[in-house]
Amino acid sequence: MRNVIIITLSSILVAFAYNYLLIPHEILSGGLSGIAIMLGIITPLNTGVLNLLLNLPLLILGVMKLGKRFISYTILSVAVLSVSLYIIPIHKATQEPILASLFGGVIVGFAMGMIFRAAGSSGGFDIIAMLLSRKRDFPLGTLIAAMNGIVVAASGFVFSWDAALLTLVSIYATGKVVDTIHTSHIKLTLMIITSKGEEVKQQLLEKLHRGVTIIDAKGAYSGEGRKVLITVITRYQLADVKSTIKETDPKSFVNILQTTEVIGMFDRGTTK
Repeated sequence: MRNVIIITLSSILVAFAYNYLLIPHEILSGGLSGIAIMLGIITPLNTGVLNLLLNLPLLILGVMKLGKRFISYTILSVAVLSVSLYIIPIHKATQEPILASLFGGVIVGFAMGMIFRAAGSSGGFDIIAMLLSRKRDFPLGTLIAAMNGIVVAASGFVFSWDAALLTLVSIYATGKVVDTIHTSHIKLTLMIITSKGEEVKQQLLEKLHRGVTIIDAKGAYSGEGRKVLITVITRYQLADVKSTIKETDPKSFVNILQTTEVIGMFDRGTTK
C-alpha cells in the first residue's frame, strides 16, 4: 500500500511539472512522455491520452516479459500520469524558459526517483531498455541516453534548437536527480549473508534472470553456518530484490556495492 501511494503521488507530481513548467515552453522530457508532449503540442490530442496510447503496447509486452510486481506498479504509474495530464490544466508557472527547464527536470527527477524506489517505473523507454538488456548485455544507461537523444533531436527539428537545448537541460537534470535519489549506478553487486540460503537462492532465481554464486561461511561470534549469496543486478531490480530478501529472511545481512564493469555472462537463470 505504501508503494502504491508513493507511485500515485509521484506520478501526479510529474504531471504537474509537465503541465506547469515544460509544456508551456515547448520543452520535452525524456522517454515516450517527451514524444507524447511533442505530439500533444502539435496535434489537437491531449498529452495524457497520447502518453497512454504510446505506452500501451510496451505495457502489454512488459506483462509477458517482466516481473509482475514491477510491471503492475509501472501500469499504475502510466495510468495515473496519463489521467493527471488530462485533468490538470496547462499553466505557465514562470516566464523564464531556462528556469522552467531546470526546475521541471528536477521535479520530474525527484518524482521518478521515488517511483523507482517503490519498485516501479514510468514506462516508455525504461521498458524498452530492460527488454533489450535481457537479450544482450547492453548498458541500460547508454540505451536510455541514446533514445533520449532522439527526443532532443526531434525537439530541434519540430520546434527550435533553443527548445532542443532546453530539453537537453531538462533531461540531464532529471537523470542526475533520479541517480541521487535512487542509485547512481546501473549495475549493483549484492552480497547476501543468510541462514536460509536455499530459500533465498530459489526466490532470486525465480524472479531474476541473473546468476547467483553461493559460498559456505560461518559466523565468527555464533559459530553457526551461513550461506553467502553473490549476484549482480540492475538498478531497476533493486527495490524488488530487497523486498524479496526481506520476505524470505528478514534477519539476513545484505551488502550492496557499486559495480563499475561486468565481464562475462550477465544474463543467467541458473547458479554459477
